[in-house]
Amino acid sequence: MRQTDDRPPAPRPCPARRPDRAPTVALALAALALTAALPAAANGPGLSPGPTPGPTPDAARSDALVRMVRQDCGSCHGMQLTGGLGPALTREALADKPLEGLVATIYRGRPGTPMPGWQSMLSEPEAQWIAERLMAGFPQEKMR
Repeated sequence: MRQTDDRPPAPRPCPARRPDRAPTVALALAALALTAALPAAANGPGLSPGPTPGPTPDAARSDALVRMVRQDCGSCHGMQLTGGLGPALTREALADKPLEGLVATIYRGRPGTPMPGWQSMLSEPEAQWIAERLMAGFPQEKMR
């Protein structure tokens, strides 16, 4: 039988603070910092890294993509993209987000969340086109 007392159980040590993990955690953090610094260094001082703009879809496909974002994405992110089940997708809300991360989220989704990937409906360049438009302030859907 277990003896009961009023003391709380002893806290379990954080896995990242275990002495045998310290070199692994330090190495991972250093690699992460290095990969974040390399693109900026390659572009020179004062220049921000970033992908080149993706190809522009033709007018009919652009209209279809705007409609898809306003209707399909709007069902979770709000019809004005100001937030709902999902976060806001306004220019202000996305100002500090990296373009590459937005493209990946649109194209592949976010595992463990309600955000699906749209790769069955979009090409990766189209996902980049959408992300670029979101960061600039997404256009309104054309009235039919």
